[in-house]
Amino acid sequence: MRDIRWEEPFCAEGSACFRLGIDEEGNAYIAVAGAEHAYVTDTREALRTLIREIKAGKADHLL
Repeated sequence: MRDIRWEEPFCAEGSACFRLGIDEEGNAYIAVAGAEHAYVTDTREALRTLIREIKAGKADHLL
């Protein structure tokens, strides 16, 4: 199991909360808050792009 350091959850109004994490190798992770064992991993830039779109209200249906 990877040692992932999770940030505080981000919760948009009326949608699921999610968390971002990073491991000791610099890999980035995203998971629905409360289900951190079922995460998605990708490059930091890919996840940053996804988070920007979610925060902008363009992709909150993906969570």
